[in-house]
Amino acid sequence: MELLQKQVQQLDQRQIQRLEMLQMSALELRDYLQELSQENPVVDLNDPPAPVEDVGEDLRLQHLRWLADTDRQNRYYQGLWEYEDDPIARIGVSGGLEETLPQFLSRQLDRLRLDGDTARTVEFLASCLDGDGYLRPPLTELARDSGIPLPLLEQALAVLRTLEPAGVGADSLSQCLALQLERAGVDGPALAIVREYLEPLARCRYRFIADRLGISVDEVCSALKTIRELDPRPGAVFDQPGQTPYVYPDVFVEEKDGRFTARTRAGDRPAFQINGYYKELLANSGQPEVKDYLRKKVQAAQDVLNAIAQRQDTLLRCAQAIVDRQEDFFRLGEQALRPLRMADVADAVGVHESTVSRAVREKYLQCQRGVYPLGYFFSRGGAGGDMGGAAAKAALRRLIDGEDKAHPLSDQKLCEALAAEGCPISRRTVAKYRDELSIPGAAGRRAR
Repeated sequence: MELLQKQVQQLDQRQIQRLEMLQMSALELRDYLQELSQENPVVDLNDPPAPVEDVGEDLRLQHLRWLADTDRQNRYYQGLWEYEDDPIARIGVSGGLEETLPQFLSRQLDRLRLDGDTARTVEFLASCLDGDGYLRPPLTELARDSGIPLPLLEQALAVLRTLEPAGVGADSLSQCLALQLERAGVDGPALAIVREYLEPLARCRYRFIADRLGISVDEVCSALKTIRELDPRPGAVFDQPGQTPYVYPDVFVEEKDGRFTARTRAGDRPAFQINGYYKELLANSGQPEVKDYLRKKVQAAQDVLNAIAQRQDTLLRCAQAIVDRQEDFFRLGEQALRPLRMADVADAVGVHESTVSRAVREKYLQCQRGVYPLGYFFSRGGAGGDMGGAAAKAALRRLIDGEDKAHPLSDQKLCEALAAEGCPISRRTVAKYRDELSIPGAAGRRAR
């Protein structure tokens, strides 16, 4: 039974690793593998393995012991990491270098002395946060995809929400603001408003809120001042707006024999390999502690190799499915962009919709027309909800170009036609997109 539990746990950890690596951008993957090569002595990355000088078994053993002592899980106890009392004092900085939100959150875990499963699960949840610090996927979905038991995810999420910056890990703006107020010990009208009345507050319906809460309008205004001091995007500080973003295409589209084909960069898979010397040492060493240490490190490296291969395969299949369904775009341009849902790609590839979402997150496609986020090709929001509108606008323009100019379509009719094409958006959004395209309303388009 114990062996089975260990096998299941190991499987879960591998699945988590694959999910984490799938949603990494090309640059994030490169940085991850470089860090791994520094922590795992059996890993060779990019450079060919240097010949190992014959310094004797004792010195090699000492070196391995030193490497083991500097593993991440031991650094806290070895006192190799120094922290300031206030974790916020070093926000966005790690050893003088800029860091990501997941890295900043992970750095705080060393002080909590969590058990291994909980710490690993917290780090997994941190990797699932969006750029604002929100955890958008439901825990039930993450449990299904990762194999992590739901109770463990719930426990890890509770830990995550205790970390800095306050409000991280929320699933909505209301919860994000409530977590910050609770952290600050603020109760009363402000907390009640962010939990129940954010929409009326945004519409300046102060009297309505006051009547519902049984307080004065002045108390509502006072609570508003407190709410305005909160951060609606606690993770945004890690976006590094002062940095010039560098776009590294993950997928390239080429036309060959009349068909558009997606490919990854030639030689794009990192030169990641297991050092032959350590393989030989594992096979021949008579030192049990050396063999045990190396066995774990070699297995960890092999798991990463498998995860890289799966990432490349999933990304390429998703990209090809997008290209197949948006072929007109690659031939004719933006006006030919079609409504496309992640569910459509998921069905074509044979994976869950959440897998497609992770696969296209922060990934870019290069074609003869330029460089585009993979999320650009979806009807609504793409990955993370920040790309949307392109397909809907193209479909909207196409409908208007093809309408009877003597009887132009109203915004409501355009809304219904878009829904029939698989691009359901509201009439208000239709009007917004039409204005952005500098297209007049039905009355302005009627032929005279």
